[in-house]
Amino acid sequence: MFKRILYLLGWFRKQPCRLLLAILLLMAHSLTAQADPVNVPMVASPSVVPSSQPSIEAPEEIAPDMTELGVQIDPLDSPHPVPWNWVLATHAELTASESVGVRYYRSPSLVSPDGQYAAYSRIQMHGQPELHHSRVTSVMFLENLQTGDLRTITASSPLADNPLVSNEEADMAGTIAILMPISWSKSSDRLLARQFEGMFSTSDASDYAVVWDRQQNHISTVAPGRIQYTNAVLLGWSQTNPNQVLFRAGELGDEQWPVWAVDLEGQTALAHEDEPIVYGQVVNQIWAGPQARW
Repeated sequence: MFKRILYLLGWFRKQPCRLLLAILLLMAHSLTAQADPVNVPMVASPSVVPSSQPSIEAPEEIAPDMTELGVQIDPLDSPHPVPWNWVLATHAELTASESVGVRYYRSPSLVSPDGQYAAYSRIQMHGQPELHHSRVTSVMFLENLQTGDLRTITASSPLADNPLVSNEEADMAGTIAILMPISWSKSSDRLLARQFEGMFSTSDASDYAVVWDRQQNHISTVAPGRIQYTNAVLLGWSQTNPNQVLFRAGELGDEQWPVWAVDLEGQTALAHEDEPIVYGQVVNQIWAGPQARW
């Protein structure tokens, strides 16, 4: 991890303005800019995830200015943004009060096309006045809407917060590991989630795809393999091959990042004339959004 950080910092000075914006989002203590959304095609049906993200309603004591930000920003300019507005607003609150504390965020639910399951995440920030001493972790829940049964989905990526596995890297100060559902499969038999990982105050940030197979009850964690890249952004399922997911990935300093197709074994190939697609219905319950206490 530390070698990777040093390698990335060497690239940092060479970046064009477009990539510097994404990197500075990880380093800023407050931010007013918003990222341009990536055009992700949607299926024209009631089960499609809306292209615009639901606005956040935040208590004033947690994020007084977040209700004015109707569009989420994202450190990697992802079409499926993590609640970065909330992270920055929470840190600004703790900095202003010169205090430490734990804050929680509940994501909207993503309901499967067949209406049988809902997936959502609880994100936890262990905040410090110094951003690089803070930590962000998460737990993703999968709820059977017919039986009420609840289970957790955990990634196996380098910074994943798995209570059953000891991980010194994940416990370091400054780590970010946010797992959020972004799509079901068309037949509702698989769930696709974005695992965003990074380090505060560095350019070290990338995505992993986490796939839960409903029939096999198996979880896979994949990312582009056997290619050189510093950052990868999960886009969604492949339209050409529904057993693959699409990433935009490349090296810091490159003007254009190609799109890669990755299967559940990690096999990676350039995606030619392919577009990402997502399925599911976003439901924003009244208890979603920033929470002072869980």
